[in-house]
Amino acid sequence: MDRRREPGHTHHGHDHDHDHDHGHRHDHGHDHHHDHGGPGHNRAPERPVAQWQTPHSPGEQPPAPREPDLDKVEAAFIDGFIDAPDPVSFLRLGRIPFEMTAADGAKLNLLRVEIDALADVGSLTPHLGGGSFRYDPLPASLVSHRRRLRFVYFDGEKLRPLTFTDVRAP
Repeated sequence: MDRRREPGHTHHGHDHDHDHDHGHRHDHGHDHHHDHGGPGHNRAPERPVAQWQTPHSPGEQPPAPREPDLDKVEAAFIDGFIDAPDPVSFLRLGRIPFEMTAADGAKLNLLRVEIDALADVGSLTPHLGGGSFRYDPLPASLVSHRRRLRFVYFDGEKLRPLTFTDVRAP
């Protein structure tokens, strides 16, 4: 079946310029760039596209909606905290509680802010059946760098490291 389109064809409701294998270009008087509108490019999605979905059991309450772009807010917090001339005031500005009550009722007091630098330099691929795995070092172009932020609170008995999301929860 020949899928080449001839001059003046319409696709997505408007004309296009295309190179065809018969050696010349059809110019329909406008540039080719246009917005396809989202995934699948035929129309915009009705809701934001999700990368992962977490299965849940029937009757389980859905998780509370997360603050939009919280990962970007956390990255900006890390950068600002590292350079802050007054870290205590920066914590106040970031609405990080110095004292809070845990879900189990324990009183927590903030002692430390930890920022770790991480680099993933290898990958594991499980073999069929799951009894073993294959290890591969990553080439430099695939090494990923990220930071991990933890707020270390004391509950009267032990230290409790909490994430940015944990301390920002209402």
